[in-house]
Amino acid sequence: MNHGYAVRTAICVFYLCAVASPAQQAYGASGQKPGRSHAAIGAGGSLDACQLLTRAEIEAVQGEPVKEAKPNVQSNGGMRISECLFHTSNFAKSVSVALAAPSLGKASGLTPRKFWQRQFRGLDAQRDKTRGASDEIDKPESKREEENGEARRIKGLGEDAYWVGSPIAGALYVLYGDKFVRISVGGVGEESVRIEKSKVLARAALKRL
Repeated sequence: MNHGYAVRTAICVFYLCAVASPAQQAYGASGQKPGRSHAAIGAGGSLDACQLLTRAEIEAVQGEPVKEAKPNVQSNGGMRISECLFHTSNFAKSVSVALAAPSLGKASGLTPRKFWQRQFRGLDAQRDKTRGASDEIDKPESKREEENGEARRIKGLGEDAYWVGSPIAGALYVLYGDKFVRISVGGVGEESVRIEKSKVLARAALKRL
């Protein structure tokens, strides 16, 4: 198993498996309307992914109105994962957002920042060791990553950012202090366009953290 595949598997299984099944998430949780407030604070002072983006922002990017927002919250050790599926009129163009934040009252465990360092910083170290492999020496790194579906660093966004995926599907992860955000847009065929749309939404979401 290559390291890029291990990273993607760990991310999906560990805390975002619900996002991998948007239809189940959409119809298995009580809906709520996207909030008008720009504060991403839910009940008890916890962060709420459904408050990170507005209807207008998603419609501007996806060209579809938002019908409702479907929330979901999971806790795992030192992390609290707030997820939100923004269900658009054309369901295929829905937007999935997840926010990983430290669990309230838990100072130990695998926090979002520790998890990020373990997964993405470990990936960078592995690349440094294998970058000079003879069978890849003449192939640009961006091309190798596209073929293998590995994580690619995105510059100029948050404290650190990666696109994880392939030409078929993917998501943008952005680190911001002790939290990170995951954004995935649906209904977009070209990967470069998906990345740009995800970046626009990520910039809007980071303003509310």
